[in-house]
Amino acid sequence: GALLSGGIFSVPVKKKPKVLIIPTGSELVDWRNAVIEDIKPGQALETNSFVLGKLIESCGGSFIRHEIIKDDMEKIKAAVYDAVNSDFDIVLIIGGSSAGSEDYAKSVINDLGEVHVHGVTIMPGKPVIIGSINNKPVFGMPGYQVSSIVAFEQFVKPLICRMLEQPDNERKKIKVELTRKIASKLGVEEFLRVKLGVVGDRIVATPLPRGAGCITTLTKADGIIRIPNHIEGLNNYENVDAELLRPLPFIKNTIVAVGSHDNSLDILSDQIRSKHGGITLSSSNVGSMGGLMAIKKGVCHLAGSHLLNAEDGSYNISYIKKYLPDISIRLVNLVFRDQGLIIPHGNPKNIKGIEDIVRDDIEFINRQSGSGTRILLDYRLGQLGIEHLKIRGYENEEYTHMSVAVAVLSGAADFGLGIYAAAKALNLDFIPVVTEQYDLVIPKEHFESKNIRILLETINTTKFKKRVEALGGYHTERTGEIVAIID
Repeated sequence: GALLSGGIFSVPVKKKPKVLIIPTGSELVDWRNAVIEDIKPGQALETNSFVLGKLIESCGGSFIRHEIIKDDMEKIKAAVYDAVNSDFDIVLIIGGSSAGSEDYAKSVINDLGEVHVHGVTIMPGKPVIIGSINNKPVFGMPGYQVSSIVAFEQFVKPLICRMLEQPDNERKKIKVELTRKIASKLGVEEFLRVKLGVVGDRIVATPLPRGAGCITTLTKADGIIRIPNHIEGLNNYENVDAELLRPLPFIKNTIVAVGSHDNSLDILSDQIRSKHGGITLSSSNVGSMGGLMAIKKGVCHLAGSHLLNAEDGSYNISYIKKYLPDISIRLVNLVFRDQGLIIPHGNPKNIKGIEDIVRDDIEFINRQSGSGTRILLDYRLGQLGIEHLKIRGYENEEYTHMSVAVAVLSGAADFGLGIYAAAKALNLDFIPVVTEQYDLVIPKEHFESKNIRILLETINTTKFKKRVEALGGYHTERTGEIVAIID
């Protein structure tokens, strides 16, 4: 209005950078024409171009998506040649950036122009290629989704912002405290996705799975922690900077659970989120003892625990009294669950019980030290007089029941100790060992909070109990019951 009133009817503006996105790969299927049931092993839905397109628009650019090009170097080269000789300002080739016989991006850029960088010291996103053809920037983007997004944010977004003479706004940073120790590769800067939550007067960070293709870790993440390339990880309870992906009011409504892993927590999280949209549950799987230590440190609202007292067969209470003597606790049962041996379908090695763990032809997969499952195993080994040094694979550890089941399914192990639901989910066989008690350890100071009340109301619903029982091997007769008040 001010310009028009002043008689100024036109103004110079910056042209939106125009980006061509070229998805490549013979394994790719266009999701718009796909029927999920028809997707064959080895095929994958092409989604990266749509994600990158929206990221381009969010920082002021425009994009055109090329149709999928199969692994044909000449066709890829022709598409890139046409793009750099037209009105496109930037070209993104998705896939074909890592080493391999059918990774063509580097060869195409080299043939038509120059490769300036191939591979950077970040994770995820390491295979990115940065080149130029006809004085136009051309990028080879990793095929894995998270890698592609991280590479875009580090290299393509700053370029678009500079072309528009706009600031590349940095995310707000806050100090957070880690709920568990994180190992990282020396020489590579890692972008660690985390869930955040407020516990007392501190903000705590729970690491999410780190796979480069695990897109859901970005949809769930509240923040990013950068682990510098000169260190080999971060210690538990260490204070570090996190870049915020969500506003602080959202983070304040996160229930932070640290401790033993159980599949029912995923159902609990889903039901809380679906009925109470502003509240979320984040879980860090560090084992039952790790959960009690997290409560002691004050970095969580509750802990999942199934610690067996071998002397009287009780669960959790003796450990709480020993390790949390100065904290008032409300112990609430979540489930009883069947724990046993997870073995391949058909039991090809004729495993009959834990005593087979010492056989020369058996490779075992263990749970981490401090987990309730590990304590149960060591208790049973002691009963049988078996020394762990005689067990192949005893030192190989996983942090969840599903990870143990995956190790058995893949053939990396012949059996492991875990819950029936994990075996059922992957169509594996199961030999029962014990029905154990899995409780939520909740400090009194959090027990009466609004979010914990919502959590307790949720686990007492019929819907929650039925969904948990449908997993197999779960018993909910005492679910929601306060089994102990420890002051």
